[in-house]
Amino acid sequence: MSQPVLNVQGVSKRFGGLQALSGVNMTILPGQVYGLIGPNGAGKTTFFNVITGLYTPDGGTFELGGAPYKPTTVHEVAKAGIARTFQNIRLFAEMTALENVMVGRHVRTNSGLLGAMFRTAGFKAEEAAIRRRAQELLDYVGIGNFAHYKARTLSYGDQRRLEIARALATDPKLIALDEPAAGMNATEKVVLRELIDRIRKDGRTILIIEHDVKLVMGLCDRVTVLDYGKQIAEGTAAEVQRNEKVIEAYLGAGHQPH
Repeated sequence: MSQPVLNVQGVSKRFGGLQALSGVNMTILPGQVYGLIGPNGAGKTTFFNVITGLYTPDGGTFELGGAPYKPTTVHEVAKAGIARTFQNIRLFAEMTALENVMVGRHVRTNSGLLGAMFRTAGFKAEEAAIRRRAQELLDYVGIGNFAHYKARTLSYGDQRRLEIARALATDPKLIALDEPAAGMNATEKVVLRELIDRIRKDGRTILIIEHDVKLVMGLCDRVTVLDYGKQIAEGTAAEVQRNEKVIEAYLGAGHQPH
């Protein structure tokens, strides 16, 4: 079996008297699209925020590409190799689409503060390379024509794609998408699905939290289901859909999630 991209075991998190996560495990292999689903309040976002450094876990072991990492700050986790998007879009509204992606790419730059201050030859060359790569990524996600538009002027679906381009700019080992289809219409969801498929085919590994169960079941190689902070199922989409605990958690016995 190949080395997991992400391997987290026994993740727990408590907020006061609430046990938000209890012993959650997840192993994601290279090239997988991995789904995390569950009813409202199941702990999905808490888990996402723990592994990406937004919340500090109370327990658990964390490995990325076979090496331990500490989910202590978002910046450190990004440097380790996890890039994430947010359910509520977090773009720099007054910056252009190109500038937003360039900001993401700066996680991987070398010239440092002195190079930037004195605009050394090395800094200028690196900045030009970052600009070229940012434009390539905008083209890749399908919004290259909007490179010089301010982020706030883009449509909702295009802002989502811009977030994904910015995440890809960090050259991540794992790209983590938090509710990427939230607020999208049916046409935008089709475009999103095609983009995620393309990213997977190009060898990226993706973790996706999503309320749209149909989208997850159509996209994901494996799925974990949380309910009240506990893992109630893990397996292929078909296995999870047949799981009695999952059916009960979502809709009560006798129904299947669609």
